[in-house]
This record gives sequence, C-alpha cells and structure tokens, in this order.
Amino acid sequence: MSTPPADARRFVLVTGPAGAGRSSAIRALEDLGYEAIDNMPLRLIAALLENPIPDKPVALGIDPRNRDFSLATVMDTFGRIAAVKGLVPELLYLDCRTDVLLNRFSETRRRHPLAEADRVEAGIQRELELLEPLKSGADILIDTSDLNVHQLRAEVEHWFSKGDHSQLAVSVQSFSYKRGLPRSVDMVFDCRFLKNPYWEPSLRASTGQDAAVRDYIRTDTRAAEFEAKLAEMMFWLLPAYLAEGKSHLSVALGCTGGQHRSVAMAETLGAALAAAGWQVSIRHRELDRHKRKEA
Repeated sequence: MSTPPADARRFVLVTGPAGAGRSSAIRALEDLGYEAIDNMPLRLIAALLENPIPDKPVALGIDPRNRDFSLATVMDTFGRIAAVKGLVPELLYLDCRTDVLLNRFSETRRRHPLAEADRVEAGIQRELELLEPLKSGADILIDTSDLNVHQLRAEVEHWFSKGDHSQLAVSVQSFSYKRGLPRSVDMVFDCRFLKNPYWEPSLRASTGQDAAVRDYIRTDTRAAEFEAKLAEMMFWLLPAYLAEGKSHLSVALGCTGGQHRSVAMAETLGAALAAAGWQVSIRHRELDRHKRKEA
C-alpha cells in the first residue's frame, strides 16, 4: 500500500454492531468537518460517486439492517470508491463486547434490529457473525466496550482530526492482564517483569502517572534499559510503517493490575514519541474504568 497524496479526500465507511456507538462516531466525524450520513443504503453510494469529488472528507454509516447489506456489496462499494481518483477509502469498525452490548440494550430498553421475539442476545450474535469479515479487514478498529461517549469522541478525533495522510497516528495504552488483552491493538509489551510498586504500601493507591511511582520502578536496574530499547525499537519501526502506507498504529503495555508499571511505561513511551514529533494519544484502560465508577 503506497502513501496517498496529501490532497486526497478521505471517504470513510463506518460500521459495527448495533449499540457499539456508530451514530456517536458519525456525529463526531461531522463535527470534524466531514460530510456525514448515517444508515446509508449501499446501492445509493454508487450514485453518490458519480458526482464531482466533494471538497471535504466524507463519512457514511452503513448498517446490516439494510436489505442490500452484504460482505460482497460492501467490498464492491469499497472498490468503487478506491477507483475514483482523489478518494481514499477507509473502513472504521466500532467493536464492543457482547456483555456490554447486552447491558446497553437492557438500559435503553431498545429492541435489537436483528433479534426475533425480544431475543436480544441472539440478535447480537447474528449481527457479529455477519460483520466478522469486515471487522477483520477494518482499517481502524475502535473497541468501545470501556469507553463513554466522550472518550469515543476523543478516539475518533485522534484518528480523523488531521486531514493529511503524511503522518502516522500512534495510540499508546496501558492495561491489566487480569482483565484480558485489548482487542484492537497492533503490538503488545509485557511490563510484569519490572519491580512492582503495589508491594510498597505508600504507593499502592498511586498510579504510574505519579512521579513517586515512576521513580520507584526505575530503582529496578532493568527499567531504564527497557524504556530506552522500547523507544529505540519504535523509532526504528514507525518510519517503516509510515513508508508502507500505514496511517495508524496502536501499542499496548500491560502489567498485573494496569495501575502502576504499564501506566508508567505507557506515559514514558508516549512522551518520547511525542517529543520526536509523532502524533500520539495515551489511554489507560483500567484507570479510565475506575474514573467511571467514581463518577
């Protein structure tokens, strides 16, 4: 995949299971200046492409509920967009865990569009199976399971706020292995070998964002070398990914609780990449979860 020209227009197809936040993502894209249409029938996109190239990027929400929705039709549509000179097609997939989708439908008392006789879980499974090939081939995948609407908007802004394709956007996040690997990341690094601040009573309630915790971790003689080698590897890899045409890369660092070591290493790596001029966002999955509980 070659790097698109700087003046190319982004043409984003947005999909994902019902309840994952597609409409919220579409609204965020509209606020970023995209010409946005939700629930666009695929058969109408061909007619849209016959018109002159729009003077701003386009975002279209596509929905499995539409009768013309199928993997073959989506792929054909994607090819039609790619064939138009000056347009760069991208597929944004909003993912979400089944248990979270169930909770969301329960809270809103909405009927799932693919469910029969109020069997919400069956409808969710049917939709996820239908969408699985698109999820696997998505250019950008955002897992909204642990995101509120404001955090989803921030993720969308991170990936789409810049209209040019000359930069590689990097997302760095921390997580807890006890809660499982993040599902939408490209690279994972394990920080559990480092000295754990959890066993220091005065630091147990603190996080890796605190200087005292970072200083404690650095008393482990391996910490500084790990930070340096990780940054060195990323500095070597990122230009290669950029040259290959990749426009976004997600990196995750994990530890046991997702509070101390992984947070500190994510902060350090993110700061190093930002200082070198890379477009970086930093997220701490477990800390964000705790903040939502306290709110």
